[in-house]
Amino acid sequence: MTHPLMVAARREKTGWIRRHRAGVLFGLAMAVALAVVLAFQSTQQGDNQELSIRNPGPQGARAAAQILGAQGVSVKQTASFEETLAAARAGRNSGSGSTVLVYDQRGFLAPDRLRRLLAETDRLVVVSPRLATLTGLGSTIRQAGVVPGSERTLQPGCTVADARAAGDISADGGFLYTGGTVCYGAGGSGRGLYASAEDGKLVVIGSTAVISNQFLAVNGNAALTLRTLGSQGDLVWYLPGPGDLGGSPAPKTLAELAPAWSAFVTPWLIVVALFAVLWRGRRLGPLVFEPLPVVVKSAETAEGRARLYHEAHDVARAADTLRAGTIVRLASALRVGTAGFSDVAGSDVAAAAARHLDRNAADIQQLLQHRPATEAQLVRWAQDLVRLEKEVQAR
Repeated sequence: MTHPLMVAARREKTGWIRRHRAGVLFGLAMAVALAVVLAFQSTQQGDNQELSIRNPGPQGARAAAQILGAQGVSVKQTASFEETLAAARAGRNSGSGSTVLVYDQRGFLAPDRLRRLLAETDRLVVVSPRLATLTGLGSTIRQAGVVPGSERTLQPGCTVADARAAGDISADGGFLYTGGTVCYGAGGSGRGLYASAEDGKLVVIGSTAVISNQFLAVNGNAALTLRTLGSQGDLVWYLPGPGDLGGSPAPKTLAELAPAWSAFVTPWLIVVALFAVLWRGRRLGPLVFEPLPVVVKSAETAEGRARLYHEAHDVARAADTLRAGTIVRLASALRVGTAGFSDVAGSDVAAAAARHLDRNAADIQQLLQHRPATEAQLVRWAQDLVRLEKEVQAR
């Protein structure tokens, strides 16, 4: 036999669940949604960095890396100077040779690090370098403008074997350089999209389109990319980041700045704060919503709206409001009996005002339906409406 107290407790528990069923279901739904969001964020997201070998998008370079890998070239992407230098040294020590591609879009690398990369690798390929990057390398290659917009493709026009074998390449959004051996000139000015110095050890390519997934299969872009980057057995794909700035160490965190005794005091403070919240919350009780009577005068409302129209320079809205008020007041004074503002009601009021004032109805209709374009015209039109109302009320 079940004890009466157990039955009462079970009934009380069931009643609580029924009373709070909506809240329980809402809490479960929020928990499931939070779990889904956290699971989605924790999954591996695709790399969208420009010219990254893990980026399959139009601006990435995954296609070039996969083709080079299929040709036996070991491709490794690095994100720090130390890792890049170690990978380049490993390639040289293995006897297969190393090529380092650098795409420093933000100019994170210091001049001394650029010169170390050039000295400790068999070939350094720099893509779209900044002026500071070229200066830091200490070579004779310098910036010389951009490719003219009328140029869609560029021809080699040089004796470099890689460029002659590749043929024409795309010129989309490219930069031009001078110094060393220049290829893919634009306009015959001695400037080119491709420059080589240090007996081919340093190569500058002035456009990411030549290597990107979007344009790799266009013209001779793929041939130039494979011949330039695949000449050695190891290819280090270096995309510098903010960590390569080499600035001051990271600032200390709040936990590091806090004194040692805070580790013991902080948990007690949290517990005390929770007890204080529970104590005060139970004492004050739930919130009670009580509607308060609020009376706003019509004159204050009209003045407030007028200020809003004035600040927004909304001449059309202010004109509609004035027109509606004028027609309603004229209809009341002339006993037209209109129920609201519309084109038909406006024409009826204009006709009644014309009969009352013995004037032309078309003139009054034109006055009522006037559309002022500026604030000055709005003021003059409002004055005309006031005069019309005074004439109607005077007779």
